[in-house]
Parts: sequence; C-alpha cells; structure tokens
Amino acid sequence: MGRSRYQFTDPRLPHFMTVTVLHWIPVFTRPDTVNIVLDSLRHLSAEGLKVYAYVILENHLHLVAQSPQLDRDMARFKSYTARQLIVYLGENNVKTILDQFAFYKKAHKIDRGYQFWQEGVHPERIQSDAMMRQKVEYIHQNPVKRGYVDKPEHWRYSSARNYAGEDGLLDVCKLW
Repeated sequence: MGRSRYQFTDPRLPHFMTVTVLHWIPVFTRPDTVNIVLDSLRHLSAEGLKVYAYVILENHLHLVAQSPQLDRDMARFKSYTARQLIVYLGENNVKTILDQFAFYKKAHKIDRGYQFWQEGVHPERIQSDAMMRQKVEYIHQNPVKRGYVDKPEHWRYSSARNYAGEDGLLDVCKLW
C-alpha cells in the first residue's frame, strides 16, 4: 500500500493504523464528512472487516482492525472515502480546502487533480492482548489528551462509547 516504509506483516491479523488527511488539513469538522468515513467502515464491516476500536479527529483517524485482506480493504477505504469527500467538498463549494489538496498533491499522482489522504496507514501488527489494550486505550484517550473532552466516551466519533456499554455510531468487535 503506497510508498510507505510501513508494511502489513500479516494482513489477516489485527493492526493498529493511522490514516491522515494530506498536510493535516482539518476536514472532519462537519458531521457529513465524518459520516462518509463511518459509512465506508460500515460497508467494509459488512464484507468482513472487524473494527476493534476507532477514533476520528479533525484531520486523522486511528483504528484497530482485521480482515482476510486488510491491506486491500484499507486501500479500498482510502480510495472510496477520498473520492466521496472530494465530491462533497466540491458540491459544498469548499474551494480553499480543495485548492490545498491540489497544491500539496504529490507530483507522481498525475492521474488526479487532488490528493486527499497521505500515503500509507502506518500499520502496526497487534502482537498481544497487552498491546491491544494499550492501542485501544491510546485511541480512546486521543480526544481527552487534546483537551476536546473530559472523558473518552464523550467524544462522539469514537468507539469509547461502545466500550463503556453505550451505543456507538459504528459497531465494533470487543472480543479479541
């Protein structure tokens, strides 16, 4: 996937991943843009992707997920969401952000006018229950450490609610 030095060591196993908007541009500040991401994850979940934990912040997201072909599923996720988000930004006349996606686009991406995501997802294979707990905690604490909320379950776009026994926006697998 991409030109990243990070690789999926075994795409069938759970991995912690970070997906970042190009140049850290804040796009996920509206429910509509976040819903594009959530809808894509729901679709992939219906096809076999297991999401264990996630958080969506204004310019990146973290998740722990697993599927029979996680590398392929993440490529599909990034491709679909990039197309949908660029269409959304165009339809809503968010020209400043689109101009930034054109300006910061990598030179080798000659087949498109915009680049939405940074290359790669920086996958880290989950090697133990302790590592899984640490990554889930890191994901859920991200908005707290940034000072956005006092408690992880207060962040709407996170699986922290699921782990707190509440309904979340996306079903997650809590059995490792």
